Amino acid sequence: MIDKLLIANRGEIACRIIRTAREMGVATVAVYSDADAKALHVRSADEAVHIGPSPAAESYLVGEKIIAAAKETGAEAIHPGYGFLSENAAFAQAVIDAGLIWVGPKPSSIEAMGLKDAAKKLMREAGVPVTPGYEGEGQSVERLRKEGDAIGYPVLIKAVAGGGGKGMRKVDAAADFEAALESCRREAKASFSNDEVLLEKWITSPRHIEVQVFGDSHGNVVHLFERDCSLQRRHQKVIEEAPAPGMDEATREEICAAAVRAAKAVDYEGAGTIEFIADASEGLRADRIFFMEMNTRLQVEHPVTEEITGVDLVEWQLRVASGEPIPLKQEELSITGHAIEARLYAEDPASGFLPSTGRLDDLVLDEAEARIDTGVEAGDAVSPFYDPMIAKVIVHHENREEALRSLKTTLNESLVHPVRTNKGFLYECLEHPDFAAGKLDTGLIERAGEALMPSAQPSQHAADVAGARLRSDYFDWRAPREVQLVQELHGFRLNAERRITADIWSAGQHYSARTDQYGLLASYGNPDHTVLVTERGRDWHFAPRPDRGGSAASAADGDILAPMPGKVIAVDVAKGDTVAAGQRLMVLEAMKMEHALTAPFDGTVTELSASEGGQVQVEALLARVEASGE
Repeated sequence: MIDKLLIANRGEIACRIIRTAREMGVATVAVYSDADAKALHVRSADEAVHIGPSPAAESYLVGEKIIAAAKETGAEAIHPGYGFLSENAAFAQAVIDAGLIWVGPKPSSIEAMGLKDAAKKLMREAGVPVTPGYEGEGQSVERLRKEGDAIGYPVLIKAVAGGGGKGMRKVDAAADFEAALESCRREAKASFSNDEVLLEKWITSPRHIEVQVFGDSHGNVVHLFERDCSLQRRHQKVIEEAPAPGMDEATREEICAAAVRAAKAVDYEGAGTIEFIADASEGLRADRIFFMEMNTRLQVEHPVTEEITGVDLVEWQLRVASGEPIPLKQEELSITGHAIEARLYAEDPASGFLPSTGRLDDLVLDEAEARIDTGVEAGDAVSPFYDPMIAKVIVHHENREEALRSLKTTLNESLVHPVRTNKGFLYECLEHPDFAAGKLDTGLIERAGEALMPSAQPSQHAADVAGARLRSDYFDWRAPREVQLVQELHGFRLNAERRITADIWSAGQHYSARTDQYGLLASYGNPDHTVLVTERGRDWHFAPRPDRGGSAASAADGDILAPMPGKVIAVDVAKGDTVAAGQRLMVLEAMKMEHALTAPFDGTVTELSASEGGQVQVEALLARVEASGE
């Protein structure tokens, strides 16, 4: 068994690997950049090595530094986690060449599955069902258009080296093909330095079904059943579950057997995932489920598989990397209950899901019914340099209905402040009638649209709960609206018109309230005497009115505030300029993306504090526009 392990990653996955390693008696080494000097994974490991500046390209993506850190600390093995260098065959080979153990598949297996076109050809030869399409070497516009016509529209153009939703374009008609191809190639070249593409038949009612596989160096390969990752936003997974809703035993047997054949075709060792796309227009059927790609690493959503099988996949990774056989045979593996995972991100749905960075002053993640995989604690910060995930919230119950109920309760009884999150969005996704009924596909979020956006204002229930602590007749919140509250002995009466009873009980600096409709969680004891209330997953910040007789203070509608910390890279207006609604005022660069800030209405720029090249903090006032006629 490995004695000392270096984790070539950060955040929640590094913490998760450290947890299992500690249980196995394996010493751990963390690596960290400048931004992560005080991060939870650094504090949790037995040792930590600094590997460079904050940008990942200068730290976590520099293989030489990571190998040197392993040598320096005497680590025998390197676990790459997911992302970063986890599917980099050259890095895997460099680790092996350095005399270290690579906790992952053989470099040859990574290479075989690295390009989508080559992988699909290999899968066809292995008898794995593949989506109808074109993966040929002919890459001229004319040849690709001809193949698209032959497949029949709509078709999907995909970068052969793509991933994460990049380098993908749906084409509905032949007339749109050339423009879509040009756009796809441009994005693929910028993201993957490879502009070659393949074509696939667009699947009606697509479901994203994937199978967890595991191989060892003794020739054994098993599957650990399927997961459903169909709930996606812009090709990024939002909520995952296992087993897949509506999967019958016969279909499960066929798709899992196909996944095992796929793994054996590349002599696979370690944890991997075979991803399939299913045409679910008539339910899940084996003859309508097709190979999409293989992820040659541990997946973000692996906890739902662990929960339904009782297996620790990281433990299996370490044992197999040490030369041991897979701990269980296929017939010893079974499904128990239902598990669902929600990805809690520091992002603001109300602002187009822009990342929200900064210090986590309040972070209460309810672990009463859920497994919480996280890389942060209260007082830590969400960095602008990396993926803004706060935690993975995983629940496991006897059936899907109970798991859904438990996950909604967990989201609603967790608090995050002042960083904005997608918690309310996740709650609304779980509440959507189609998702609740298991009628899901990859287009559900896009179709639902605004119905999944959390409320812009708190309800009177939330106001009542906050008032129970503030004991104030008037109070404000960030989406300002004046509320009057009169407290009674056994409950609360709003504007002397209706009564909502609530039981309040304390637990440290937090208290819960149960009304006649649902429960809320509130936090108090803050230095500014504010109260945080979470309702339907959405966090609200209540504060006592400084002037109980006046109106609520609020920012002017024309205030242009920074949605996140970043750098102003362009300013298009000057003080005194007349602007039209929607006109670009400036561009902010943050999280490796450009964000245009526009005029909210026709008016005049009365204040301008932003300057090109300047660094700004979240909610900094950059400009103010006064409406015409005011």
